[in-house]
Amino acid sequence: MLNGTLHGLRQDPFVAFHINKGLVRKYMNSLLIGELSPEQPSFEPTKNKELTDEFRELRATVERMGLMKANHGFFLLYLLHILLLDVAAWLTLWVFGTSFVPFVLCAVLLSTVQAQAGWLQHDFGHLSVFSTSTWNHLLHHFVIGHLKGAPASWWNHMHFQHHAKPNCFRKDPDINMHPFFFALGKILSVELGKQKKKYMPYNHQHKYFFLIGPPALLPLYFQWYIFYFVVQRKKWVDLAWMITFYVRIFLTYVPLLGVKGFLGLFFMVRFLESNWFVWVTQMNHIPMHIDRDQNRDWVSTQLQATCNVHKSAFNDWFSGHLNFQIEHHLFPTMPRHNYHKVAPLVQSLCAKHGIEYQSKPLLSAFADIVHSLKESGQLWLDATFTNNQQPLPGREAPGPGRGEPEGQCHYILLSGGGWFEIKGSGSDSSPLSPSGLPCKQGGDTQRSLEKGFSC
Repeated sequence: MLNGTLHGLRQDPFVAFHINKGLVRKYMNSLLIGELSPEQPSFEPTKNKELTDEFRELRATVERMGLMKANHGFFLLYLLHILLLDVAAWLTLWVFGTSFVPFVLCAVLLSTVQAQAGWLQHDFGHLSVFSTSTWNHLLHHFVIGHLKGAPASWWNHMHFQHHAKPNCFRKDPDINMHPFFFALGKILSVELGKQKKKYMPYNHQHKYFFLIGPPALLPLYFQWYIFYFVVQRKKWVDLAWMITFYVRIFLTYVPLLGVKGFLGLFFMVRFLESNWFVWVTQMNHIPMHIDRDQNRDWVSTQLQATCNVHKSAFNDWFSGHLNFQIEHHLFPTMPRHNYHKVAPLVQSLCAKHGIEYQSKPLLSAFADIVHSLKESGQLWLDATFTNNQQPLPGREAPGPGRGEPEGQCHYILLSGGGWFEIKGSGSDSSPLSPSGLPCKQGGDTQRSLEKGFSC
């Protein structure tokens, strides 16, 4: 690795992910192959240098303000409230019996425990609680392993890929459901349609999302895949922590419910937790820009893939402060209780550079997941049944000299880049969309493009 590259192009993710940078650099010394000479360019043309420089100044300001330091009392109280809910769930059955109402109340309380423990393990996994990695890793194992029954190594392996390249196809594992289950993003959906590929009826994905998305992810996939992961990779420490979880809940609930009742409770909890988890984690990303990696700078990569949900006491608790997704992605090791403090500074940076800073109500964020799936599914359908006369070009606009006569437009620009060829225009040279609607031209075009078509 070139030293100039480390301190230039790769500086931002390196700084963002590590709390003990000196220790990490020791391990990276073996990768050093030389240094860039002063006359060599150290910034790629696809990256916004001015934005990057100002973000680095912002990070320095944030560190001087002490916003990277955690309030340990906050996280202690958070852990205690999870443990109290866990005890309350068991007491509900022990005191009130195992009839329907206590059973459901117990399931709701345990689901809350699992969801909130999921947000807390996220804090430890990002090294945002303690100043040393050792304590963060130890508590991460305890929360995700003993309180949730999942492996820390699996979470680290998946989640840091997501943070490095959010919403980048083939690099962010969180969007691996494209294309086998869903068509995601405007550009990828159009390309999938033009290639005549169909693994699912994507134009109905906003409907079957309610069946195979929120209800099914944890009980039908994660619950089983995590065991395959730890055994296949020989993560025996993680497996030991996971076993303590299953032994604890088995010994706690089987005497009250029996084996069948316990299994029913367990999968009801996983079902409720799965709904909670999917809606919260997808509301910040699925409606945003999704494409292949365009090698953009750190700040632009994070901002185009994330949006926020308005701050409130409930929203903060319900989402584990992941309603501040923009700030979390820019400063992944920042303690969550400081997100709202840095948010105005991030908003100012975005406003200065003309970057949209999205924040919306919680229910609107949930609805946007469904709307975006419906939109990308329709884009796939339109592209599939459009009779194109030439292949989809790259991300360069077609025009005169590239098969397009003067005064006619047979392409539309998709939000975030990319051109989609549509059917020929009529005699008035107003192009038609695949739905047969005339395309807008002039000043309103760009705004309508953000909705998909310029039509």
